[in-house]
Amino acid sequence: MSSNALVDFSQLSPKFRDLYAKAKVFVEEECIPAEKTYNLQMGQGDQRWKVVPQVMEDLKVKARALGLWNLFLGQDYAEGAGLTNLEYSLIAELTGRSPKIAPEAMNCSAPDTGNMEVFAKYGTPAQKARWLQPLLDGKIRSAFAMTEPLVASSDATNIETNIRRENNEWVVNGRKWWISGAGDPRCAVYLLMGKTDSANKNPHRQQSIIVIPADTKGITVVRPMQVFGYDDAPEGHCEIVFKDVRVPLENIILGEGRGFEVIQGRLGPGRIHHCMRCIGMSERALDLMLTRVTDPSRKTFGKMLAQHDTVIAEIATSRMEIEQARFMVLNAAKKIDEVKAKGAMKEIGMAKVIAPNMLLRVLDRAMQAYGAAGISQDTPLAHFYASARTLRYADGPDEVHRNQLGKIEVRRAAALTEQQRIQKDKGDRLAANVSKL
Repeated sequence: MSSNALVDFSQLSPKFRDLYAKAKVFVEEECIPAEKTYNLQMGQGDQRWKVVPQVMEDLKVKARALGLWNLFLGQDYAEGAGLTNLEYSLIAELTGRSPKIAPEAMNCSAPDTGNMEVFAKYGTPAQKARWLQPLLDGKIRSAFAMTEPLVASSDATNIETNIRRENNEWVVNGRKWWISGAGDPRCAVYLLMGKTDSANKNPHRQQSIIVIPADTKGITVVRPMQVFGYDDAPEGHCEIVFKDVRVPLENIILGEGRGFEVIQGRLGPGRIHHCMRCIGMSERALDLMLTRVTDPSRKTFGKMLAQHDTVIAEIATSRMEIEQARFMVLNAAKKIDEVKAKGAMKEIGMAKVIAPNMLLRVLDRAMQAYGAAGISQDTPLAHFYASARTLRYADGPDEVHRNQLGKIEVRRAAALTEQQRIQKDKGDRLAANVSKL
């Protein structure tokens, strides 16, 4: 166990310490060694969209037996493991060391985590029975359909997918893309955001979240989107058309016009999960870099790479940036525990910008140390890089978080101006008194 200025492991719960120790061994000794087998079992071509690698199913059995299951659902949920956001964030860092394998093996992978939290927080008993329990059991997977190709979806008020009420049904028409998880053969349900009341004067009351079974008539998965050539089969990031898709009225989440309320409840903790996995990926990238630059067979100009001052400087810079980002992310997780996600928007936003950008820089240095091998399929670095670049859009692009953070800071201006006026007046009076002496 470790500690730093923010986190003293000895002060965290015994349950967490036990799970953390198990997760560390599970990731290092089970998940990372399984990565090659996973890729082999995925196969080639279209087969990759139909296969669930057996090694993943075997890992799930092991994880569940160890109690490493659904750890992301915190103390507010009876269905979860009872960890704080801070405690789970530390475990999420471990899973980030094997991001393709470990989160899913522990039933803690996006987008299922966010969707499970929606059902757990806002779902009706019937919705929980039909969708939440199978997701908690790892029997099905899910997708969250929000982003659209024809509008600037970073401002969710722009979303155009139409949801109209017709008798006892909702009828959905629209086009979505970058819908993670939609390509998976186990994807059984979508949570879709669209407009139920486009005439509402409050743009944040126009949207609703609808539950759509994946086998509903009228859904067409058009294609998987690629990120730098990666299609991330079998989950994928898909473009989907919803044409006259009909679902019962009871498939709405929380209520009509409450879509923004739902997505804010969904995204806050999830952003921190992404950020901590970034820390884990960056740690593994630095580990790979260290083994590469100290390999005696890799010499340039008569020296090991680690004997070159430029390489040493880049290692030091990576270590400093990782520690800075970890502090920011854990601080955000701690703030969520104290004041909930809504009260921690500043800390969440800062972490969400800082962590993926830090990871990209650390990965770039590690790839450079590997030479051409660093951008090949022979290390996980290139795939990590594609994932990290994606995270600068996911759950809100950098620009949105920066804009929100800037506005929060500007709100302090009036109080600062008044404080400075008081200080000046006091200073003027003191100076006047001195001049009279």
